Amino acid sequence: MDEGGGPDGEEGPYRKRTLTLSEQIDYSVSHIRHTLSSMEQGGINPAFEEEENERGDPSIQVTKFDSEDACNSIKPDADEVYSQLKPYAGMPKEVLLLYSSQARYKVLREVLFWLTVACTLVLIALTITVIALSPRCLSWWQMSPVYQIYPRSFKDSDGDGVGDLKGILQQLDHFQYLNIKSIWVSPFYRSPMKDFGYDVEDFRDIDPLFGTMQDFEELLTEMHKRDLKLIMDFIPNHTSDKHRWFNLSRSGDPHYRDYYVWTDCNASNPKPNNWVSIFGNSSWSYDEVRKQCYYHQFLKEQPDLNFRNPDVRKEISDLIHFWLKKGVDGFRMDAVKHIFEAEHLRDEQQVDPNKPPEITTEWDLYHDFTTTQIGLHDLLREWRAEMDVYSREPGRYRFLVIESYDYHEIEKTMMYYSTPLVKEGDFPFNFYLLDLPQNTSGFWVKHLVDLWMSNMPKGQWPNWVVGNHDRARIGTSVAPYVRAINMMLLTLPGTATTYYGEEIGMQNINITQDQSLSRDPQRSPMQWSDGVNAGFSLQSNATWLPVHPDYKTVNVEVQKKNESSVLAQYRSLNSLRESELPLHRGWFCYVHTDASVFSYLRELDGLNRAFLIVLNFGKEAAVTDLSAVNELPSQLSVLMSTVHENTGKSVSKSQIRTEAGEGLLIRFNSNKKFNQNHQEQCYISEKACYLGAMDILYKC
Repeated sequence: MDEGGGPDGEEGPYRKRTLTLSEQIDYSVSHIRHTLSSMEQGGINPAFEEEENERGDPSIQVTKFDSEDACNSIKPDADEVYSQLKPYAGMPKEVLLLYSSQARYKVLREVLFWLTVACTLVLIALTITVIALSPRCLSWWQMSPVYQIYPRSFKDSDGDGVGDLKGILQQLDHFQYLNIKSIWVSPFYRSPMKDFGYDVEDFRDIDPLFGTMQDFEELLTEMHKRDLKLIMDFIPNHTSDKHRWFNLSRSGDPHYRDYYVWTDCNASNPKPNNWVSIFGNSSWSYDEVRKQCYYHQFLKEQPDLNFRNPDVRKEISDLIHFWLKKGVDGFRMDAVKHIFEAEHLRDEQQVDPNKPPEITTEWDLYHDFTTTQIGLHDLLREWRAEMDVYSREPGRYRFLVIESYDYHEIEKTMMYYSTPLVKEGDFPFNFYLLDLPQNTSGFWVKHLVDLWMSNMPKGQWPNWVVGNHDRARIGTSVAPYVRAINMMLLTLPGTATTYYGEEIGMQNINITQDQSLSRDPQRSPMQWSDGVNAGFSLQSNATWLPVHPDYKTVNVEVQKKNESSVLAQYRSLNSLRESELPLHRGWFCYVHTDASVFSYLRELDGLNRAFLIVLNFGKEAAVTDLSAVNELPSQLSVLMSTVHENTGKSVSKSQIRTEAGEGLLIRFNSNKKFNQNHQEQCYISEKACYLGAMDILYKC
């Protein structure tokens, strides 16, 4: 057969030729349409069936109709039943679109589409519900203890016998080992060191004793890489008498003239009134340059700033911004109750009016005119608002803790907490546990704990302090109870504060000068190892203070190897606190107190796991009967004891034995909640419930 000819070599009604791929697609589409048209007329298209049978072999030529008459000349068999072409792999888009428009495919697609929409809406609604019902997440300052570093004594990196910023950098692994997230560093500003850094000569510079600004920035960067937060000590009440502001003020510079509190006085008797310094004797000193007296509530080298001057407020505000821009995570505001003093300068009332009028100590007066004056809280709230501007960055909340020794006036301390309407401090330091050494008994310990818990505003977060750079180490004052105290700090609700060395049980050193007038005994070098200088300074035979003689056995390196050491127990308790919901955000309930034992529960609604803590602060062993506590199972297992050999023991709730100074942490399972029947004995900062089916917390 010649190309283009008919069977006889002549032109006919049709001819055969090989089609290109594009033509074959067009051809298929044309015949499908023709077939569908024939279906509507009740007929069939045998030519289409013939071509379909042949299409499986690509070598077979396809017959193409040249005219419509040729198609019509083929008469369909009425007995034949039309069989629609089924979809096949590799079909062209045009064919696929024809099938997809059929009802059975359209219905399926619509069902799947609306099912997807419905599922999406359900998931969105569920997510919104979970978020709406979820309690507030705890912030970084609530997740672990705040660890205080006294930089002079933490780690010496350059061999001069004094700790420094690079030394802190070298020991960052220690905080990760302890699972500590928040670090408060005592002052390292440029200073004449009359009060070891609390007399600041330049708030914007680092004292060369501790390093450089570059060292500080490197430390801060590395801490943030490790998810550690840096809290700076901020001293707003006063400056050093070497500060530029004071030199300009005493010389009469018009702008700085009223930066400090000045008044007329006589050089031979510089006492405008009977106000007394924290360190004793008059709080007024005569200045030969200005020929007036200036006010100082601390050393005479620490003149008080005048916060009634708006320029002073602006200066301090600018300093806060300076360090926040550097990236610090929060401030510890020092001595805030002294920021304002009464303008009238009248004498303060004597505590004992029968004593001679020569006042020598702060305890001789009621400080109605020199502490906690009107305007103090407004100022702190202004600073809080400025800090909150920087807290808008995700995960970068800026923390504010207040230092104010208010002693028996606890209601004044509680005013530093934020309110539902106005933000102030996240919490004030709780110094009441510093009185533990006065009377080691279960009753006394409960009294000190309840003093805070019963006065704290509803919904606020507690804090606990047993030592700092100003107070004797707890390891010296109540040495037999150090382990039990650590257990208490890390199982009470709220945030504990750990003074460096408390995690290993460091004690005061003995020094020659009068310890009643010195704070040095509790500031001895950190004991890292049993090597030279306890590992504090590896290049020097002289440290700024002596190392404690017990450093051979009381040090980090040795205690890491001993699973029953003070360090090991501190670390285990801190890790447990973070991992167990009842311990870091559950209910706190008193269950028993006597002359020796202080005991309480930590539990969370909806969670059947709870903790019983039994602490013996007595002088001898004690047996505690808790059989009246129906929420406790009859038999209990000791998860941890400060006496290591008692860990894991089984005890009856009617006979819980503790040695003097021993603490027990008991974990138990119970669906009965103590707080539901004894609400007057229980406290919680923010109530939450646990939903076991979804493993989530929700507001309840």
